[in-house]
Amino acid sequence: MSVSKTVAAGALAMVLGTGSLVAAAQSDPVQDRRNGQQMALAEQGLARAEPRREQAGDRRQRDEDRRQQGEDRRQRADDRYEAAQDALENGEWLRAAQGFRDAAAANPARADAATYWLAYAQSRLGQHADALSTLSELTKAYPSSRWLGDARALEIEVRRNIGQPVRPEAEADEELKLLAIQGLQHSDPAQAVPMLQKFLQGSQSPRLKQRALFVLAQSSSPEARVVITGIARGGSNPDLQRKAIQYLGMTGRADNRQVLAEIYAASSDVDVKRQILRAYMVAGDRARVLTAATGEPLPALREEAVRQLGVMGAREELWQLYQKESAVEVKRQIVQALFVGGDAARLIELATTETNADLRRTAVRHLGTMSASKTGDALVSLYQKEKDAAIRRTVVQALFVQGNAESLVAIARKETDLQARKDLVEKLSMMKSKAATDYLLEILGK
Repeated sequence: MSVSKTVAAGALAMVLGTGSLVAAAQSDPVQDRRNGQQMALAEQGLARAEPRREQAGDRRQRDEDRRQQGEDRRQRADDRYEAAQDALENGEWLRAAQGFRDAAAANPARADAATYWLAYAQSRLGQHADALSTLSELTKAYPSSRWLGDARALEIEVRRNIGQPVRPEAEADEELKLLAIQGLQHSDPAQAVPMLQKFLQGSQSPRLKQRALFVLAQSSSPEARVVITGIARGGSNPDLQRKAIQYLGMTGRADNRQVLAEIYAASSDVDVKRQILRAYMVAGDRARVLTAATGEPLPALREEAVRQLGVMGAREELWQLYQKESAVEVKRQIVQALFVGGDAARLIELATTETNADLRRTAVRHLGTMSASKTGDALVSLYQKEKDAAIRRTVVQALFVQGNAESLVAIARKETDLQARKDLVEKLSMMKSKAATDYLLEILGK
């Protein structure tokens, strides 16, 4: 056992009452093993005691964890769909087909899209009967889907190719089309736009359609803008609609932002509204994001608007929102946004004055991931004034995450509660810091 580990084991054992000063100071191998065993037993005791000490705040934390897990599952399902799209664009038809099967099962919100692209991959594999069966399933299961127009175009293509193997030259044709689309960007818009619009209405691959949409987005012609705004309003499948919304936001033009506002007001699709809020952020339209954060009746969309305000650095607006907001989940998102915006002063104020203990703990956790020079003293001050044991433990954990041994030592010197002091020494025993080592040696020297 190294000298530093011996010191840590001895200091912890001394505070815990499970060892002696002499045993800790010596470097005898047999005694070292005993010290190690004593330390392990002490840590096990702490581990068993910890759940009992934290019961007061566990229920709220579990609710937050479940909500976060739901969000994580949604994100993983979206990632699975995007991975299948990547396989499709790379011509990996078999991997794409399996990916879209998984995506359809994992993500009900995009199951119709995944079913369509499964049929597309099957058609490219030459599995024409399976493709037709999948398209029939799409029509029956999702009679109101916006993918039905694409599905009908694909069905016509598949039926035309029944009995014929997939021709290798078809892939080359698509690549040539892709190159031609890129060349159209500098062509006469009067000729280019109708051709690009035709591609968007056909059964081409996602890459070809997205490239066509990208080319249209680069054009300054009124005809191109009409097509883009039509798709953004829902005139195509949802995948292309999301892209069109992104492109409208990227230009930052006032007329495009007005179109996005009209779509937002008319839509009942939460995902579409979420994409528009992100497009506002890209466009720098802080006023419209703030309007959604203030007046949107659906908490999930208020949360999204708050996230975008955090990215935009809208500190004062976020603080004003916090004072007015009543939903705890939205307030929690505002705390997160204040952290993203680097507003340590407001987080310190919330950690000190917020009446909701769960929100206070959230603020403290964020302070622990910020610079010790900005938040260390405030965390120590909070610990010394705080009555809630769970929040005090959160402060200790925040300082530990911060690597702030100096502040932990300052707290430990004044701590009179034996169990709390045990926790502090345990944390310090795991830190590679001169301040921590010096304090542990100080304990051993008493």
